[in-house]
Amino acid sequence: MLVSPGTNELPYTGCRSIGDTLGFSILFYLIGVDHWLIRVPFKEDILWGSGRRSGTTRLVVKITTDTGIVGWGETISLIEPVRAVFSKVVAPLAIGYSVHAVERFVRHVLGAGYYHHKRAAVMAIAAMEMAMWDALGKAANLPLYALWGGLWRDRVAACAYLFHRDPQKCSDKAQWFADQGYRTFKVKIGFDEKTDLTLVASLRKRLGDDAPLRADVNGAWFPGTARRLLRKMQDFDLAYVEQPLPVEDIAGHVSLRQIQDTPIALDESAYTLEDTYGIIHAGAADVVLLDPHEAGGLWQTIKAAGIAEAANIPVTLHSGAELGISQAAYLHLASSIPNMCLAIDTEKVYLQGDIVRNPPEIIDGAFLVPDGPGLGVEPQIEKIREFAVDAIEGAYLDAANPGWFPIKPSF
Repeated sequence: MLVSPGTNELPYTGCRSIGDTLGFSILFYLIGVDHWLIRVPFKEDILWGSGRRSGTTRLVVKITTDTGIVGWGETISLIEPVRAVFSKVVAPLAIGYSVHAVERFVRHVLGAGYYHHKRAAVMAIAAMEMAMWDALGKAANLPLYALWGGLWRDRVAACAYLFHRDPQKCSDKAQWFADQGYRTFKVKIGFDEKTDLTLVASLRKRLGDDAPLRADVNGAWFPGTARRLLRKMQDFDLAYVEQPLPVEDIAGHVSLRQIQDTPIALDESAYTLEDTYGIIHAGAADVVLLDPHEAGGLWQTIKAAGIAEAANIPVTLHSGAELGISQAAYLHLASSIPNMCLAIDTEKVYLQGDIVRNPPEIIDGAFLVPDGPGLGVEPQIEKIREFAVDAIEGAYLDAANPGWFPIKPSF
């Protein structure tokens, strides 16, 4: 009888027989964990209401099992606690776990005191959980979507992400995306009233009336500002306005949904599984943006999507400039979740490089879904070492404006 790591209770029973029916043993134990902080520069700085970003910083994880199977994971790393929690808590606790035990492992980390501080833990957990899934898929010789209900769609629409504050540059970039075959567009706003209105107006004029156009405020508006600006933007027929109010203001989003017609999407308010339930229960959103890095893993994202599906709410995915490992994970999620039917956010075109040999491709505005075992991508250790860094930089504050920092809400 095999006992689960970290406890002498709740023994695993029947696992060997289950593994035998699938043709493999699912008791693949973690015996080694390596991780790197890496930074890939952007081709151009991107501007948003919360600052300026010049590149993407990610935590990349490699796990090794007692059978020699290797799994890879990746997570967003915008703040230093991600690396600290991973190295001090997540990695040590993972040793001895079987790669199939993702639910128990996530709860083990939370039970180590991080139920008090979920938002400090979810990003660190996500990298390990992703690597465990990758190893499990390789053990089963199946792509991850096959472990999550099968392939619902074989192409995943990508949303063109626009970060320019200047209306002409922004509309020119939108036209470039349209020429590449993108059909859905999203613009960062939340700068000031005039800029926000001008950006939306210029994009609608350039793209025409039919293109789905989203606007992401990142919580920069007060409720009164939201009412006024959404009334002025009504003729531009936004597909949705994302996070118009601060993260905590669920009641404000409920009210905003009730008094105007533009659909409300919530992102930063919907980190954890419990966050998603609270949003759905309150009736605060028409769309929910999910992110496995901010939910604590791929399985948590699947569960959150199920909560939304039960309430007849569509979901999509937030982008934090994923590299090939996380991008592949996104596509396995989006290809297997029925109500993840909206174009997913992506910042792929802004990246100067990647760390996998075969990064997911966008053709005519849509991603092709990897079909290899596990995540279906091949990390390159030489690329990981090339982009390795010792610290996070260029994530939020704007070096061109010393002393400035974002305030939410700000106008």
